[in-house]
Amino acid sequence: MLFCVASVFALNACSSDADQTALVEDGSAVDVGLDADGALTVGDPNAQETFNGPAELKENNTIYFAYNSENIQDQYLGIMQSHAQYLKSNPDARLIVEGHTDERGTPEYNIALGERRARSVARYMQNLGVDVNQLSIVSYGEEKPDVDGHNEAAWSKNRRAVLNY
Repeated sequence: MLFCVASVFALNACSSDADQTALVEDGSAVDVGLDADGALTVGDPNAQETFNGPAELKENNTIYFAYNSENIQDQYLGIMQSHAQYLKSNPDARLIVEGHTDERGTPEYNIALGERRARSVARYMQNLGVDVNQLSIVSYGEEKPDVDGHNEAAWSKNRRAVLNY
């Protein structure tokens, strides 16, 4: 994956303002390019949904993760792109990225995993052009479950990062 990103940067550094196409892990092609600020864009930057500020963004503010992973799944890229668009348009806005885990693992491990999840989301937002000063992270580990239960249905809803303004 790092090679693909490096290749995208190399292609864009040598090209004109035209966007490029890159293959992603599942074998599909996505448009990539650099916006006016020099931030890497993935997908069609003109196909962004419009939102009416943080109140509407709060309805779509959760990124879920696979077990024991901090890797962001492709299906959540649009959520982060919408939040990044809002933050770039509103430089006074601040975002707290909360990292959460399910109940499995030691408390220490879960705090660290929650932090890695929050950092992963914050890093992606920065790559989209969000100012680092607009972002804060916090890890709650297993301490604030979204769903009570001791099964995969509950655990899958607790492995998440939440974007709060």
